[in-house]
Amino acid sequence: MRKTLIALMFAAALPTVAMAAMPEGPGPMGGPEGHMMGGPGHGGEHGPRGKGGPFSQLDLSREQREQIGKLMGDQWHAREDLVKKYLDKLPAADQKAMQDEIAAGKQKTQADIRAVLKPDQQKKFDEIVKKQEQRRAEWKEFQAWKAQQPQKAQ
Repeated sequence: MRKTLIALMFAAALPTVAMAAMPEGPGPMGGPEGHMMGGPGHGGEHGPRGKGGPFSQLDLSREQREQIGKLMGDQWHAREDLVKKYLDKLPAADQKAMQDEIAAGKQKTQADIRAVLKPDQQKKFDEIVKKQEQRRAEWKEFQAWKAQQPQKAQ
């Protein structure tokens, strides 16, 4: 059981590594207007990522960056589905413990990031975090509504 939990936590961390390897430059998956913080398809209001990713040396065209970004996004979603599949097999107490640990880690990282920022950057960072929380709440609400739709149609 412990090995399974460790493996799931490792698998959950893999998307972070994949996102660090995303292509640089303008476009939906790279560059100033397309940086992501929460995975594929999330806003472009996040700061620039460090240079030197594996794709930065390939001189990719915009179309190539988009195609690679889509492939990596598909991989990210497939990995997320796989982790969920095995996570669902864990007892509820272990699932809750893992979710709490992930949430605590996220809060610590956000606090650490905020501590590095200047006051004006902290204000903008707080706005970004608030917008993300609102979007997550809206998404949960939509998912709940969507789950009820087939029941009403019957």
